[in-house]
Amino acid sequence: MKKYVAEFIGTAALVIIGCGVVTLGGQGAVFGAGQPYSALATLPIALAFGLAIVAMAYGIGPVSGCHVNPAVSVGVWAAGRMPTDELVGYVVAQVAGAVVGAAILYVALAGKAGGWDVSAAGLGQNGWDAAKGYGVTSAVIGEFVGTFLFLVAILGVTSKAGTPAVAGLAIGLTLTAIHLLLIPVTGTSVNPARSFGPALFVGGNALSQLWLFLVVPTVAAFAAGALFKAKILEA
Repeated sequence: MKKYVAEFIGTAALVIIGCGVVTLGGQGAVFGAGQPYSALATLPIALAFGLAIVAMAYGIGPVSGCHVNPAVSVGVWAAGRMPTDELVGYVVAQVAGAVVGAAILYVALAGKAGGWDVSAAGLGQNGWDAAKGYGVTSAVIGEFVGTFLFLVAILGVTSKAGTPAVAGLAIGLTLTAIHLLLIPVTGTSVNPARSFGPALFVGGNALSQLWLFLVVPTVAAFAAGALFKAKILEA
């Protein structure tokens, strides 16, 4: 049970910090449909998600391994490093944590002076927008490649031949780099729970496009895990 509580808290923290920088920090235009892309605005968002992972890795890592991401749990399971009976519990805890994290942000933003409209301002949700120049094909490729590389980094640094002592830092920096790459395309998910929480409150396109952020990262993570289990990427 400790593992599930840790995953709940860790995923909530990831959504609050990462999506909070987007919304409370006024960077929502990076994700808004039809809004111009700002390269400078992506840096604080990427660092927020990456540093949140670093913090949680050292905070809850000793308890649960700090997956805070259903795709990571699937990848770890596919690599043979996690029993099947724990997988469902991890995923449920992560999704619940993401929903609670998004709810906390929603309540905080609802009290904003001058009012706040979630449908207009968003909640740091993921999505693609042809008006920005990227459609569904780009989104699928980006999320698959991003998640696959993320899992390769995670499974490699935490392997027997890896360096677990610096795993949190390495994984957080990898997530930061992936955000810098994919924010213009999808806002960067590589995490079904992180996408589900905000989409639940925003609705509209965030919900209609949610399927991609549930399916593609999961498939990519499974593929990476399978390569490690087959010893193709395992030392």
